Amino acid sequence: MQLVRCLRIPALLCAFAVLVCELIARPYTSMGICDDGPYILMTRTLATTGHLVYNGWPAAMLGLQLYVGAAFIKLFGFSFTAVRMSTLLIAMLTAFVLQRILVRSGITERNATLGTLALVLSPLYLMLSVTFMSDIFGLFAVVLCLYGCLRALQSSSDRAAIAWLCFAVLTNALCGTARQIAWLGILVMLPSTLWLLRARRRVLIAGSVATLAGVIFILACMHWLARQPYVQPEHLIPDTFPIAHAFRQFTHFFLDVPFLLLPILALFLPEIRKSNPRVIAVLFALLLGYLFLATYPSHLRGGFPLEPTVGEWLGVHGIYDGVTLPGEPPIFLPKALQVLLTIASLGGPLGLIAGLLRLKDGSPHLDSSRRIFWKRLAILITPFTMAYVILLVPRAATFHLTDRYLLGLLPVALLVLVGYYQDLIQPRLPLSILLVVGIMAVYGIAITYNTFALYRARVAIAAEIYAAGIPDTLVDGGWEYNLVVEIDHANFINFPTITVPAHAYVRTPPPPAGICQVMNYDNYPRIHPLYGVSFSPNACYGPAPFAPVHYSRWLASTPGTLYVVRYSRDVKP
Repeated sequence: MQLVRCLRIPALLCAFAVLVCELIARPYTSMGICDDGPYILMTRTLATTGHLVYNGWPAAMLGLQLYVGAAFIKLFGFSFTAVRMSTLLIAMLTAFVLQRILVRSGITERNATLGTLALVLSPLYLMLSVTFMSDIFGLFAVVLCLYGCLRALQSSSDRAAIAWLCFAVLTNALCGTARQIAWLGILVMLPSTLWLLRARRRVLIAGSVATLAGVIFILACMHWLARQPYVQPEHLIPDTFPIAHAFRQFTHFFLDVPFLLLPILALFLPEIRKSNPRVIAVLFALLLGYLFLATYPSHLRGGFPLEPTVGEWLGVHGIYDGVTLPGEPPIFLPKALQVLLTIASLGGPLGLIAGLLRLKDGSPHLDSSRRIFWKRLAILITPFTMAYVILLVPRAATFHLTDRYLLGLLPVALLVLVGYYQDLIQPRLPLSILLVVGIMAVYGIAITYNTFALYRARVAIAAEIYAAGIPDTLVDGGWEYNLVVEIDHANFINFPTITVPAHAYVRTPPPPAGICQVMNYDNYPRIHPLYGVSFSPNACYGPAPFAPVHYSRWLASTPGTLYVVRYSRDVKP
C-alpha cells in the first residue's frame, strides 16, 4: 500500500487508461482535423526554421503547444500523427494531475480514480486528446494552476506555500500561451488563493509579486501577438449582441454537461426514488415534458435538443460533425438512442436536485473541517468559473459554442460532484460506475476511430483525384483540407480580420455561375474547384468518373462511403 501511494499508481492508471483507449482507436491520418491543420503546419515551420510564423488561421496564441509539437517532429520526423501525439502526452499528464487534485481535495484515492476515469475516458476528452487543437493544452494549464493553488492552501510553512504559488504562476503563464483563456488561472484563480492566504503576510506579499509578474508576462505576450503577421485578433466585445441567439447557445452548451459526466451524474438517479411522491411526480413530469418538446413540435424542437446537444465533436453522425462535405453523412445515433441518452443524462441532474431538496437544516453529516474546506474551495473556483463563462459570451453572441469549450469547466464540475457524493450521500462511489465509464469509453473510442477512418478516406479519395493529373487547386476536399492546400500555395489563409500586414486580405469574387458552393471559399482564393468530395454521389452536378472510397464505422450497421462529384456543369461525367 505504501508503494502504491509513493508511486501514485492510481494516477498512473488514469493516464495509461487514456493511452490504451487511444491506441485502440487508431488515430492516424495525414490531413487536418478542424483547426489543427494550420497549427500542425506552423509546428513544422518552427521545427525546420526555429521561427514561430503564423499563417492566418489561429486566434489562439499556441505558444508552448507549438514547441512541444516541434520537439516531437525532431524526435520522430514530421507527420500529422507525430505532432498530434504531443497532445496525447499532455492529455495523459492532465489525467495524472487531475486525479491528484481530487485526492488533495479530501476525496479518497478510490473515488478520485473513478471520478477521473469518468472524465478522461469521456468521448470529448478522448477525441480532443489525439488532435492538435489547443483545448487539451489549455486544460493542462488550468489543472496545473488549480493543483498549485490547492498545495499552497494546504502548506504548513510559508516557504512551501510561496513555492507552490510560484509553481502555479509559472506553469499557468507558460502553458497558457497555448490557449489564452487558460490565463484565468493567473488573473482570477491566483488572486482568489491570495485572498484565502491574506492572514499570512509573507505569503501574501510574495504571492502578489509572483502574480503581478505573471500578469506582466501575459500583457507582454498579448502585445507581441498583436504585432505578428497573419494573426486573427480576438475581440472581447462584439459589435452586435443577439440575446436570443446567445441564450440558445448557452442552453445547448450547458445541457451537454450531464452527458459528458454521465458516469458521475448517473450515481444520483437513486436520489429520485428517495424523494416524496410529490417531488417524484414533478421531476417525472419535467422529464416527459422535455422529451415531448424535443421530439414532437417542430417549431420548438431546436430549443429542446436531444443528446448530444451541441453536435460538433459529439454529434448524431458519430464523427467530428464540423465536416461540411456535400451530402449528409450517415446517422450513427438513431432517434431512439438519442432519447435514451437524454433520459439518462437529464435524470442525473434531476436526482441531484432531489437530493439537494432533501437536505434540511444544513449538512449534519459534514464535519467542521470539511465545511471549512468547501467554503475555501468555493472562493477558489467560483470566480474562475464565472470569469470563464463570461469570456464565452462574445463567442455565443457572434458564432456558436461547441462542446469542446466545456472542457475547461468539467474538472470543476467533477470535483464538486464527486466531493458532494462522498461527503453527503455515501463515502464510497459504487463500482457500478465502472460499467458506465466503460460504455462511455467504448462510445468515445468508436467516435475517435470513425472520425479518423473518415479522414483517412478523404486522403485516399483526394490521392485518387491527384493521380489522374488534376491539381489540388481544382478540388474541394472540404474546408479543413482546403486550408492546408491554400497555405501550401500562398503561405497564409485569406482571412478578413487580419490587420498585419496591412491589406493582406483580398476579397475574393464569388464563384461564377454554374459552380457548386464552396464553404468559406473566401479563405482560399487559389482553389477553384471542378471536383469535390461528397457523402452523396448525386450532390452538385452528379458523379465524376472516380471510384468511391469506403471507410469502416465501428458500432454502426453499415460502412461509410465517399464519392467524387462534379462542381461544374461543364465537367463531363
